[in-house]
Amino acid sequence: MFKKTIAFVVLVLMSFLSFSCKDDVMPKPSSYLRLDYPEAKYVNFENECPFAFEMNSEAVIKGEKDCGFTITYPKMKATIYLTYKPVNDNINKLLRDAQKLTYEHVIKADDILEQPYLNPQKKVFGMFYQVDGNAATNSQFYATDSIKHFVTGSIYFYAKPNFDSIMPAASYVKNDMQRLMETLKWK
Repeated sequence: MFKKTIAFVVLVLMSFLSFSCKDDVMPKPSSYLRLDYPEAKYVNFENECPFAFEMNSEAVIKGEKDCGFTITYPKMKATIYLTYKPVNDNINKLLRDAQKLTYEHVIKADDILEQPYLNPQKKVFGMFYQVDGNAATNSQFYATDSIKHFVTGSIYFYAKPNFDSIMPAASYVKNDMQRLMETLKWK
């Protein structure tokens, strides 16, 4: 009888051990929202203004006064603002104003990267600024031929400037704005 009791106890213990052997419960790791945007397809934009450029076909362009434009991205709540100014012996003032506009964000910016742009064949010269951090804009540029034309552009999001949250959209629109600057041509 003693052997039967020991056998019964061993059987019960083995049953408990075999049913209780599970992997430790681990909490699920934090996940991040995956934002996929369609591959950009570019179309040429041209009207009566003295310049033309390529823009994302998903964006909506609206003409403002004096050849200024707003290029909106409704799904991302972002807008590129383009401003055109004729050069009338005021190139130094226009350059100072464009640079000043960018460096006003230095209070909130972690870093401002400058990328010069030179295209002597098309006579387009300028600077592209990438503003890192929680600034109101994350990219700006100016382009000129130094004689007649001066264009500035900047991106703004209709959201609180939290760079980590808007980074995928900001990167997408920044690439579009770089493409706009690189395809800019004067008439």
